[in-house]
Amino acid sequence: MVGTELLRLRRRRPEVAGAVLAGTDGLVIGSDLPGTDATHLAALAAAGFGVASRVAVTARRGAFQETLVRTASGTVVTYPAGRDALLTLVADATDDLEGLHAEAREVAHRAGSALDARPRAATPDAHAPLAHRTPMTTLPRRTTHHTWRRPPIR
Repeated sequence: MVGTELLRLRRRRPEVAGAVLAGTDGLVIGSDLPGTDATHLAALAAAGFGVASRVAVTARRGAFQETLVRTASGTVVTYPAGRDALLTLVADATDDLEGLHAEAREVAHRAGSALDARPRAATPDAHAPLAHRTPMTTLPRRTTHHTWRRPPIR
């Protein structure tokens, strides 16, 4: 579904050179980004999201909405996509940036909804006692075989 959404966006908006959907941890979920390393862009987008989110919180201006980087030949825009994902677009210069934002936000919303609907893996409670988080049967056993002995000190 994700790959199809990204491909459709590129077909509707010819100024979009590529798109990456990635987790807020910087790991790629889906990509339609020819000519650029999606893994690096995803990691940079996640780092930018972290900084931008802190700026928004510090400035008390509400939740993160997007980051926009204008370059000499276009833009790179990152939008939130659900709880834990980001949609990053690489676009050529355009006069209709607001139209691009509107369509990209819709794609981010649909992709984020699909990702949020997936069942999440159970994670142990970080505040539970260690014995409850890590059963002893899963820990490797430590066996020590000392063959060397220190000579006595005289």
